[in-house]
Amino acid sequence: MLNFIYYPVSFILWFWHQAFGYVLGYSSGIAWALAVVFLVFTLRLLLFKPFVHQVRSMRKMQEFAPEMQKLKKKYGNDRQKLSEEMQKLQRQEGFNPLGGCLPVLVQVPVFIGLFHVLREFQPGDQENYFFDAEGVESFVNSSLFGAKLNAWPAMGSEQLAALGTSMTSMLIVMIPLMIAAGIFTHITARHSVARQTQAQRDANPQAEIMNKLMLYVFPIGVVVGAPFLPLAVLLYWVANNLWTLGQQYIVYRKIDAEEAEKKTRAAEVSQTRAPRPGQKPVRPERSTSSQPERPAKISGGKPVTRKQASAEGAANAAPDASPNGSGSAKESAKESANGAAGSSAGSSEGGSANGTTPRQPARRGGKKRR
Repeated sequence: MLNFIYYPVSFILWFWHQAFGYVLGYSSGIAWALAVVFLVFTLRLLLFKPFVHQVRSMRKMQEFAPEMQKLKKKYGNDRQKLSEEMQKLQRQEGFNPLGGCLPVLVQVPVFIGLFHVLREFQPGDQENYFFDAEGVESFVNSSLFGAKLNAWPAMGSEQLAALGTSMTSMLIVMIPLMIAAGIFTHITARHSVARQTQAQRDANPQAEIMNKLMLYVFPIGVVVGAPFLPLAVLLYWVANNLWTLGQQYIVYRKIDAEEAEKKTRAAEVSQTRAPRPGQKPVRPERSTSSQPERPAKISGGKPVTRKQASAEGAANAAPDASPNGSGSAKESAKESANGAAGSSAGSSEGGSANGTTPRQPARRGGKKRR
């Protein structure tokens, strides 16, 4: 069923065994142990870019953890709307939380495949996926400091004796590896937890529980479960943790240097844009024309004409201007009023002759002086 996993794993193991067996001997336990270790290195090298993508995704999630927390407070009662807004934010900022799980998801089937391939190395078998009968016999007869690679302490003393080893030999080799596997698992988890921000922990209420599981429960589980695993699988676990430690150190250091460089560039740009001490700020030039701009004429608009003062108003205004004036001033005012009345009468006759209704002059409400 899982042959698509078993065959690639067995091929990589066969390749490295051929390489180291050519130098150390094909039945050498050290050659087989190095083949298992470099099987881990090969797979982790293929997963290097996904691991870098995982670290960058986690960094972006830490940066936008406050925004995600705001969305949870805003759409806490609407699950569908919250998921839509979360996906929208992820698309805009270019990060995917599921992409960070890819290296872990790939290592799980590899671990299962290696465990299955190693258990299939049994005396008398003619093949084991990519290995032929000679390869199976070479693995069965090999030992690492007296301990068989395909054996584990939980098998019992009788079965171990049938394989050509003893419980004491297995424990002497496996106990240091068990302790090393637990310590490396704890250190790897501590590095991951140390890079979490407080905002990210607040965004995920279960983060504290997961951190405690990674720091203490998982390392203890490795130590307790190691006696039930073949020695080759324990070598795989130790080599995997060693690779993870070195990879975290290199990748985290590189990403931290990139972030520091970005902050330095941003600070330099802000300093270049800021005015120097004692320098006057540059203001935009204003137009020197003192006359205000006239509004543009609207097409189709009617011209505005100013009303002329009527003769009657001029006559009434004349006595006000000179209350103690002479009679000549009064006479001239009356003549101007009579002339204005005659002109208005003529215009009214002309308007009636043309068939139009003349406009009545507006009455003034001024009081006459007695």
